[in-house]
Amino acid sequence: MSVVTLVLVFLLAVIVSVFVSRLLRDIIPLPIIQIALGAGLSLFGFTVEFEPHLFLFLFIPPLLFLDGWRIPKEALFQEIKPIMSLAIGLVVVTVIGMGFFIHWLIPAISLAVAFALAAILSPTDPVSVSAMTVNSPLPSRMAHILEGESLLNDATGLVCFSFAVTAALTGTFSLASAAGQFVLVAFGGILIGLLVAWVIGWLNQFLVKRTGEEPAIQIMISLLMPFSAYLLAEHLHVSGILAAVVAGIAMHYEKIAGRMQAATRMQSKAVWDTVQTALNGMIFILLGEQLPGMWNNMPQVAEAAGASHPWMLLIYVIVITVALAILRFSWVWISMTLTVFHKRRRGKEADVLHIRMMAVMATAGVRGAITLAGILTLPLLMPDNTLFPNRDVAIFLAMGVILCSLLIASIALPILTKGLVQDLPYDNDEIRARMALNEAAMSHLRELMNHPSEDMDEIAMRTEVGAQLLEIYGRRLDNTDETESDVYDLHRMIDMEREMSRSALQAKRDALYVMRKGKNINERVYHRLRDELDLKEETLNHHKSKKH
Repeated sequence: MSVVTLVLVFLLAVIVSVFVSRLLRDIIPLPIIQIALGAGLSLFGFTVEFEPHLFLFLFIPPLLFLDGWRIPKEALFQEIKPIMSLAIGLVVVTVIGMGFFIHWLIPAISLAVAFALAAILSPTDPVSVSAMTVNSPLPSRMAHILEGESLLNDATGLVCFSFAVTAALTGTFSLASAAGQFVLVAFGGILIGLLVAWVIGWLNQFLVKRTGEEPAIQIMISLLMPFSAYLLAEHLHVSGILAAVVAGIAMHYEKIAGRMQAATRMQSKAVWDTVQTALNGMIFILLGEQLPGMWNNMPQVAEAAGASHPWMLLIYVIVITVALAILRFSWVWISMTLTVFHKRRRGKEADVLHIRMMAVMATAGVRGAITLAGILTLPLLMPDNTLFPNRDVAIFLAMGVILCSLLIASIALPILTKGLVQDLPYDNDEIRARMALNEAAMSHLRELMNHPSEDMDEIAMRTEVGAQLLEIYGRRLDNTDETESDVYDLHRMIDMEREMSRSALQAKRDALYVMRKGKNINERVYHRLRDELDLKEETLNHHKSKKH
């Protein structure tokens, strides 16, 4: 089967999986549905043969770039201590501890391959977590810590994985040399990511100032940037993964990326949402597609692992999953106690909430797309053209752990997060910012109303329109107190205004459709007015999605 046909079939499967998930009201997490669809495709003869490094290149850079681009930078730096403790400390402990544990559990797996397996099991998957908590979202601070952890531990885990694979290929390993090489590779990747983002951003701004901004071109530039950073870094033998991550983080800053037009931002968000949905979905479908073959090969894999019976492989998977969970819970407890909860309130209720938050953080350590993408890049052959040792065993164990962690989290997370205290949709900083913006707008309107003109009709029209706008903005400033009840009333007023605006927009849309259906307006006017309504509705919907 051609590659084009496979890609189209997989994309269709992603679409079907999303509709199935929505029809089931998100009761079954989306990754589980996609894995099941992938297994079904395999049973109907859809098999995939791919080049591992090409797979890594096509999937990982854009996903990590997008994570770096979208993660709230202020939250990332505010929570840097817990994030770094999880993203680096926990990864290092997982690689070392689980590496020795896997080698002890399955002696047939060499220590280098065990370290590689432990390294690729260390990254977590926030996309899977968000899919499982869609009906009971995490508090924003916890979500930011998990997002920051995933962003950085993806890069840390993949770098450690590459070192372990190199050790398995060469048969030599030096801790001092590896530590020095790790620093060189990591900082080299960071510098390349910054350099690529700055050069492309500067050149783009230079050209945009002279030619104008075209949203489609800006989106194409953003799509090419992660691959550019990755390829340049890999060519210079530093971390392409970190280069893609840092390029994404740097794209957040206007001094580097430039200030985008509203149309560019909206279209870019839609395109990148599509890319993320497609790539993540295809990875999980690919995992499902591999499962029947791995199941059929269990006897050979068990023999390679030195297991007495094929069912021992499933026991190994469960034991490794439990060991990872215990290690993560222990580290999360220590890390969060020292960083986030060191000033927590005392009392029985606070202690229960404290334990519950710890349990959520530990359970959210789901293995997903990065683990699968990484483990499938294990080399097929050694330098002497012999088979890479225990490659099928490592892939089977990694896939098993991914499935187990997904199943555990899909059951436990909705229970643990149900009724968890959520953040307020607004805070006093937002209220003060809204008032400051209204005051700035009103001041500018008064200047426009007082601007001299020789056209008396223009002055009268400007005065009338300005007075109407001043009345609208002035309503927002009637409540300037910051007592809890006043702020709560203002929250309710803003929510009510948005709901009524959304309802009014729908009425406009219905009326516009009736006019077009009755041929009362031409197609050009219809599309222009419809686009304006879409822009306003997207603004309201964006606020609603942020709130929930």
